[in-house]
Amino acid sequence: MWFLWLLSWFSILLQILFVTLSIAAALYYLAELIEEYTVITEKILRVMLMVSCGIYIGLWIFEGFPFTIIVLGLFTNVVEFGLLRTFPFIEMSSPNFILTVVLVVVNHYFAFQFFSDVFYSFAEIMAFFTLCLWVIPFTFFISLSAGDNVLPSTVQPLLSESSDHDVLSHYMTKGKKKRSVLLTFAEGCKNMVIPSRAKRY
Repeated sequence: MWFLWLLSWFSILLQILFVTLSIAAALYYLAELIEEYTVITEKILRVMLMVSCGIYIGLWIFEGFPFTIIVLGLFTNVVEFGLLRTFPFIEMSSPNFILTVVLVVVNHYFAFQFFSDVFYSFAEIMAFFTLCLWVIPFTFFISLSAGDNVLPSTVQPLLSESSDHDVLSHYMTKGKKKRSVLLTFAEGCKNMVIPSRAKRY
């Protein structure tokens, strides 16, 4: 009896380890894809924001969600549309980014307050949180690394302090850009779990 109980705990820990590694690998792969295809990512984010606006309107019309949650959600989407203007370059100190983070927290507060008063099934609550509150901010979070390795066709004055707007000379004088913290951390974890093989000559 006790032996099988110990085995069950060991198997649960093993499953948690596999799920964690799978999520880490998926995040790393998604970050690489977003870095490679920034234009497509921007279009996907634009479509996701429009779909999210449609979902909010549907929740207001068909489900009778509070007007406060609907207005806050739509306003958050408008602010996130502003982040797409400079995509893939997202400044973490910009007012748009800071306001987005604040609005995500405020949206969660009002959502928790609403679902604690009104009964919905767990699947319905998870559908709201996933589609309305998590998917878009999560995609922007992964996209933070996308601007690090993208060479613009011209150096934008806002992103460059010097008056030199020649892309090649600007890139050569500044040197190779560093990789983002997210990808560096993910790559370090990958190297710890799966060490790279030495090259054979």
